[in-house]
Amino acid sequence: MFCRLIAGIGAALCLNVAHADGHARPFTADDVFALEWASDPRLDPSGRRLVYVRNGYDRRIDRARGSLWMLDTGEGAQRPVVTGPGSYYSPRWSPRGARLAYLAAGENGGELRIRYLLDGADFKVAETFESPGELAWSPDGKHIAFSMFVAGQTPSLAEGSAKPKGATWAEPVRVFDDLVYRFDGQGWLRKGARHVFVVSAEGGTPRQVTQGDNGFFEPAWLDSQTLLVVGNRAENPELDPIESDIYRVDLEKGDTTPLTTRDGPDSSPTVSPDGQHIAYTGFDDKRLSYQQTDLYVMHADGSEPFNLTADFDHPVSAPAWSHDSASVIVLAHIAGDGALVKFDIEGNPEILTRDVGGTSMGRPYASGGFSVAGRGEVSRYAYTRGRPDRPADIAVLDPGSAPRTRTALNEDALAHIDLAPIEEIEVPSSHDQRPIEAWVATPPGFKKDGSAPLILEIHGGPFAMYGPNFAAEIQRYAGAGYVVVYVNPRGSTGYGEAFAHLIDLNYPGEDYDDLISVVDHLVKQKYVAEDRLFVTGGSGGGVLTAWIVGKTDRFAAAASIKPVINWATMALTGDIAAFVGRHWLRKQPWEDPELYWRLSPISLVGNVTTPTLVMVGEEDYRTPTWEAEQFYGALKLQKVPTTLVRVPGASHSIASRSSQLNAKVDNILGWFKRYDAAASPSSSPDE
Repeated sequence: MFCRLIAGIGAALCLNVAHADGHARPFTADDVFALEWASDPRLDPSGRRLVYVRNGYDRRIDRARGSLWMLDTGEGAQRPVVTGPGSYYSPRWSPRGARLAYLAAGENGGELRIRYLLDGADFKVAETFESPGELAWSPDGKHIAFSMFVAGQTPSLAEGSAKPKGATWAEPVRVFDDLVYRFDGQGWLRKGARHVFVVSAEGGTPRQVTQGDNGFFEPAWLDSQTLLVVGNRAENPELDPIESDIYRVDLEKGDTTPLTTRDGPDSSPTVSPDGQHIAYTGFDDKRLSYQQTDLYVMHADGSEPFNLTADFDHPVSAPAWSHDSASVIVLAHIAGDGALVKFDIEGNPEILTRDVGGTSMGRPYASGGFSVAGRGEVSRYAYTRGRPDRPADIAVLDPGSAPRTRTALNEDALAHIDLAPIEEIEVPSSHDQRPIEAWVATPPGFKKDGSAPLILEIHGGPFAMYGPNFAAEIQRYAGAGYVVVYVNPRGSTGYGEAFAHLIDLNYPGEDYDDLISVVDHLVKQKYVAEDRLFVTGGSGGGVLTAWIVGKTDRFAAAASIKPVINWATMALTGDIAAFVGRHWLRKQPWEDPELYWRLSPISLVGNVTTPTLVMVGEEDYRTPTWEAEQFYGALKLQKVPTTLVRVPGASHSIASRSSQLNAKVDNILGWFKRYDAAASPSSSPDE
């Protein structure tokens, strides 16, 4: 076991002053609204400038908004490029760096726009009736490719009667004939699919260049007359949802030719600057619950694919070529850290930095983005730099030099707030002595005397990764006086494929032992009181929370957020139902009902005595509302103290709006306070 102090800098909010006695105060609900974070940094072709999205919460409309800012990578000076009442995102430089394409989101959906940087001229490229996305400039700068939804024929079984003018009738029936007819964050799905379009960069009518019921997306230019796209042409794509291949589209002839054909997902095609090779990500589908994504390179004609990460046991994403076409840079997850890793075309890795992150505001998930540019022999990297005490800023990295942070977006908001320090620990699991990594946030005035309350916060996924990143929810719990521990138990990504596979057909399983071992360690080391233990988690963490209270009564209270309680109902009605039966459990509920029951927390509900809050978004179609409701009903029938909290308008991203994030934390803190025997009944959670 080792212990390392990562960071802990006290800090304040621009709209709130420090305590009257001059001492810093804890992080509170109001501070969430003042947070800002950088995302999607894009270097211009020379590497001397970049544009990034500067995000913040608009308290009036309770939504995050983005504006575009330009940064001089050498001097660090920055200025706004596109601001206004809407939200602006996805900046993409033209090949020579004189123009900037971007997307503008407003009340009527999204627009594709171009700005001339020399004089500030700005125009809407085309009239589109759906929101465009995935912008890509042609190499000659004359066209832009993008993807956009194309509506299909709505199924119908009957012709209804004509409604009299002015009559008020019930809404018409909805008719579906697809397996997936609603999707989390999208609601009821319309018939149709995304397709790829091309439009002149001088404006005009977009031309649809892909066809078919299954759709295509992720356009990338192979040359000025040829596009690469990604699509799923499986015979029944709904039953094979992760399948995809890379296709070449000849814009003159209209031919669509597959470049990859294996059983498995191939995506993120990225063409080398010299046009000779294509980098992409994917894996051979072995129908497992977790399959690690690798980085491949093939010739421009699709021949001789080569796995660059065959000996690199970490998941990778977002490939980008160096300007000399000699290497590929990816974002990798390594033991809690987001890393930029460069691979030469022989597959030799070089870790450039391990501090990418900071764009996940609520919980400390791995996140972030980067870009690469340069001329001559030198490449320059720009990325979102994460820290335990700050959301993402923009950093610039030159070969042979240390990263330089070029923004300080939250100094006004956080510089005088007493943020929780984050301590990294490693604890052997009681199950097999495997090292389990975790992070501990301690509240203001913390003393290691065994008296503090603990919140065990469990990540979702379960194939995901927490790390030493700023997280508003963790800071709020600590600001309310709790020691907070968050853990990467077995099944977490970033520790090798074998570590993730330990929960294949065994989730929940020994990940329970990993979590409890960390709690035992903190009790033994007198971080916390044995009788003041609390547990919560969302999605996969909600599953494990429900499992924990079915296994032990040592926690004073629990909060299971958007859980799966019954794998059988999830496998039939969730928006990823096909994946659950095909990859997760590899049998349908009627084929192996005992397996489904054994892994469902509902099977343990007869053991539960712990007071348990259950919370879910009312428009959650990933872990649908009836999962939480089943648990709530079962707890009620068992006479276990419980409360159901439904969040109106919320999808599976239950805390995507700042008020929802605060409501989630407020209700959890209120529930835990009710069952904390040592808490003062007169104190509020944020005092």
